[in-house]
Amino acid sequence: MSAGRTRLAVFLVGGLLVSLVLAGVVSNLASGSPDGLDSATLDGCTTNSDGEITGGNCPAREAGDHELADSPFADYGIKGIDNEFVATGLSGVAGVLITFAIGGGLFWLVRRRPTGTTRSGTDKTEG
Repeated sequence: MSAGRTRLAVFLVGGLLVSLVLAGVVSNLASGSPDGLDSATLDGCTTNSDGEITGGNCPAREAGDHELADSPFADYGIKGIDNEFVATGLSGVAGVLITFAIGGGLFWLVRRRPTGTTRSGTDKTEG
């Protein structure tokens, strides 16, 4: 393997490891308060301490349940895992791995291939 490929491999593996640590550990330190979109959709409604809408008129009340509410990764965790820290961390790790796999697969599909050579590395015009 050439020096350039080795550096690229080290960079990719290092980036993947940093992403996995951030997603698996640091994601648990994120704010539990609603983000901007959640906050904006709740404008005009009153909520209780659990975040349930108890009155008023807002876009969130009209939306109702959305189709992904029962998905395995709903609410930043993995369904069926009772420990919130572990569920959030595993959800983040799974997200990083899925994103890396899809991105890597797409880059592999669109990569530039050398012209004029076959897979064995011989010139097409030989022979």
